Amino acid sequence: MDFATRFAPSPTGYLHKGHAYSALVAWRAAQEAGGRFVLRIEDTDFTRCRPVYDAAIFEDLAWLGLDWEQPVLRQSEHRADYEAAIERLGGMGLLYRCFRTRKEQMALAGLAPHAGDPTDAQAFRGGPHPPQEEAAFLVQGRPFAWRLSLAAARDRLGDFADLTWTEEGLDPGLKSARPETLGDMVVGRKDIGAGYVIASVIDDARQGISHVVRGVDLAELTSMQRVLQALLDLPTPIYRHHPLVLDETGKRLAKRDGSTSLMSLRAAGMTPEALIAELGL
Repeated sequence: MDFATRFAPSPTGYLHKGHAYSALVAWRAAQEAGGRFVLRIEDTDFTRCRPVYDAAIFEDLAWLGLDWEQPVLRQSEHRADYEAAIERLGGMGLLYRCFRTRKEQMALAGLAPHAGDPTDAQAFRGGPHPPQEEAAFLVQGRPFAWRLSLAAARDRLGDFADLTWTEEGLDPGLKSARPETLGDMVVGRKDIGAGYVIASVIDDARQGISHVVRGVDLAELTSMQRVLQALLDLPTPIYRHHPLVLDETGKRLAKRDGSTSLMSLRAAGMTPEALIAELGL
């Protein structure tokens, strides 16, 4: 297998040290294997993506000394492919519309209104709406999400445990899919379009990605991606999940928490060599 991996940021904020670590680990893996390093811009969520963040991604990665294969794939230029995949799943009877608001989803998950995203806490347990309720919501023009029915997917694929992949990073070995931990995941929205999970598996196949190198915080998603790969007849890469960069309190870095950006570190005079040393690389 020809080695190919990718770094796939979303331009919804500035990159931070955690992104730098992940990009460097993936780039070095490609260098050591004599393979390809792909930069992919995952900009499907046009409501949150901004040109200033997009431009900063290229500046930050170049400052780190990375190079990547050209041309750079932008998911916003391939929406039709993702929509076609969603239509294919719908034609197989695997999707249903979910009109629930975030507050309603929180209630289903048994969480307080001020808690984090319910998908971070436990699986979605809602299921399809009753037919009359769904029809009424459609007439009202309410926005909805397309959710993948795990029950329908199991009927089509059989036991999820038979869907496997190889993990070469943390906790290495042959892994079996357990998508039940995530429940019926959203694969697309009426107002925004395809979601991250389905777009990523399509593009991993499109770009010939042999190894997905990413943070351990995304490890749980692998089960759902493995299910989608099976349903859409896509190849399964090898996965390498690496540790996360944590702040002084032991919490993982995140854009939404205002973690110090690479742009700010550059402006403060930090050198890439100093940052790489700080990251233990």
